[in-house]
Amino acid sequence: MREIHVNDIVTVLEKLFVDANINLPDNVYKALEKAAEKEESPLGREVIRELINNAGLAKSEGLPICQDTGLAVTFIEIGQDVHINGGILADAVDEGVRRAYKKGYLRKSCCDPLTRKNTGDNTPAILHVKIVPGDRIKIVVLPKGGGSENYGEVRMLVPSEGKEGVKSFILQMINKGGPNPCPPIIVGIGIGGNLETSAILSKEALMVPIGVRNGDPFLSAFEAEILEEINKTGIGPQGYGGTVTALDVHIKMLPCHIASLPVAVNIQCHAHRLKEVII
Repeated sequence: MREIHVNDIVTVLEKLFVDANINLPDNVYKALEKAAEKEESPLGREVIRELINNAGLAKSEGLPICQDTGLAVTFIEIGQDVHINGGILADAVDEGVRRAYKKGYLRKSCCDPLTRKNTGDNTPAILHVKIVPGDRIKIVVLPKGGGSENYGEVRMLVPSEGKEGVKSFILQMINKGGPNPCPPIIVGIGIGGNLETSAILSKEALMVPIGVRNGDPFLSAFEAEILEEINKTGIGPQGYGGTVTALDVHIKMLPCHIASLPVAVNIQCHAHRLKEVII
């Protein structure tokens, strides 16, 4: 049994959230550069170049890519041969978030949903935990801004709506969002399971690297089909019109009840902040 102290988890999370909010992943940079080449609208190309310049400035100056530094979405996979000692995992995660948002001068965006009173330290984190084989802990952080999150939705379709119903729902959400999720976007889609499972699948789909296709040929083709349809909407970079509204689409799917067809859409903005580490 491998022992890991909660202090190690606190330290890792503090570093990850600061890093994620400042340093855009290389694959997102490359996707934006490719999008600038593909975009047919001169204004759209200029917008994408400004997004690239903004990300570069954030990195060089050590400043957040966006003023919305997001809710602290955290996915943790714990090996079943690991024992966490010295405290409670959820408390350690919140402490790591608390330190990151204070020391990194990141905006605290977490508040009471009804009174709107800010919690003051961006906690509690949004924590998802899985038990997996092995003696390691994998931590993935996904600071998620409100603009893009507001245009996610779960819909319980009836089975007869099938693939076309799924696609229609996704395109409805893209058109509903328009410029508000700050395109070019990444779209995570969860299909199957039940209501809450589909939502989590859609968030997990956002963690698939840009350009990586689903291992199922049917779903891979469906991803490409949806991406093409999204880019035909003409919403374009930041809503100024153009041919690049989305950088990529990823689908995760599980079996569902015979009477249901759950579908969730989760949209991520161009500032796709994602970092991970294994300890």
